[in-house]
Amino acid sequence: MMAMDGSGNVYVGVVDDDESLRRSLARLLRAAGMLPITYASTEDFRADTKWPRFDCLVLDVQLLGISGLDLQKQLAAESVATPILFITAHDDPRARQEAMAGGCARSQCRSNSGRRRRRTFADVQVTTATYIQ
Repeated sequence: MMAMDGSGNVYVGVVDDDESLRRSLARLLRAAGMLPITYASTEDFRADTKWPRFDCLVLDVQLLGISGLDLQKQLAAESVATPILFITAHDDPRARQEAMAGGCARSQCRSNSGRRRRRTFADVQVTTATYIQ
């Protein structure tokens, strides 16, 4: 994944209400040479005025408060074209369809290995969003 800011740093925003998953994803991303910034909620993400321009966002579909799908819609309305990887423990066909309609390109099980997730992060293109179950 190429950094969008030209610095060589790849910033990934992770929004998930599961603390252990946030830590796990952050470790995985750091191991892949990326710079993760984690948030426990969409509201925390939106309130962070110092965040860099993210090269990729990892969003939980089902969050307390504003969902990852709703955040995707907000960002699209603001013309933010950052690629999004969706993750969820509950594969809901309607949520999957909504994610796909918003630009989601493929599906992957949340229980996949770290190596497979790392490949997914590395393969994300600038205009692609991915839905991980």
